[in-house]
Amino acid sequence: MEKMHNFVFELSLTYLRMLSMRLIVFLRNWALPVSILSGIIGYFCYVNMTVFDFTRPWINGVVSVLQPALIFCMLFITFCKVSPHELRPHKWQAWLLVTQLLLCGTLVAALCCMHDMKWRIIMECALLCLICPTATAGAVVTTKLGGDAAAITTYTIIINVAVALIGPMVIPVIHPQDGVSFVSAFLAIMHKVFPILICPLLLAWFVRYFVPTICRYLACHADLAFYLWTVSLAIAIAVSCKVIVHSNVSVFYMSAIAIATLICCIIQFVMGKLIGNGYGMRLEAGQSLGQKNTVFIIWLGYTFFTPITATAGGFYSIWHNLVNSYQLYKYRSTGNPDKRHSVIKKHMR
Repeated sequence: MEKMHNFVFELSLTYLRMLSMRLIVFLRNWALPVSILSGIIGYFCYVNMTVFDFTRPWINGVVSVLQPALIFCMLFITFCKVSPHELRPHKWQAWLLVTQLLLCGTLVAALCCMHDMKWRIIMECALLCLICPTATAGAVVTTKLGGDAAAITTYTIIINVAVALIGPMVIPVIHPQDGVSFVSAFLAIMHKVFPILICPLLLAWFVRYFVPTICRYLACHADLAFYLWTVSLAIAIAVSCKVIVHSNVSVFYMSAIAIATLICCIIQFVMGKLIGNGYGMRLEAGQSLGQKNTVFIIWLGYTFFTPITATAGGFYSIWHNLVNSYQLYKYRSTGNPDKRHSVIKKHMR
């Protein structure tokens, strides 16, 4: 009888181990969709459960500290793999910059001629998606997809500088506000973006040269940055849900904004891949142009435009992460098709 009990116990233990391993593999393979669903479900559970009432006065403060801290940590880990000598500008990055500026310039010209406020707001949402710099997590996702983190990091720095210079010129023209000048807008954008982008880069380089053991250890565990990103993504999706739910916009308006942001997402990913294809950087260029800093879109909408336009960041966050989820699925199934396609095309020429 005792042997039977031991056998049943060992069998149950083995089954639990197998089940836990399958669960871990599933979560690893479908981290982004699980993170998106966790953010959506988590938000609606939080706002509808009275047990969390005592946390509501300070939850916004916690999120405002926790999210930048997670982004800082994941960028620091990723940048430990990036040598300063690898951050060199390339021709394809110049073409990406020109493309992004032309897309923004076209919409700015259209907005200057448009006086219908209903469609104007939808176009402002599209402009926010186009003018927004590359996501700080772009290097993390690119690394996970087998791409060159240094290449997308270089473009991320370039486009952030460009947005900090061009944004303050464009914003007062299309959406004038009292007290908003070039200098004030420039300083606000710099204060929002650069501490999270530049500080982890400088810290990673300091560790690389003065504490190389830590740098090597973190470089060997770069996947940790991706899992930190999934936690940060769940928080970002929850914040996006809050923005969308509290926007008080009609279903038609909300649907139009969702479609406009989806179109912007598809156009930027496709154009990025087309530009990078000839340089063997199809993946990196696609991520550089298509993956956006959606928290920045939300902040830009609230700060310089209207609360309605902030919903663009919420929708774009969902779209570009669905694209990333699909790309991760393809990468698991077939390796890196983007990279392989770029190299074959290049050799054919």
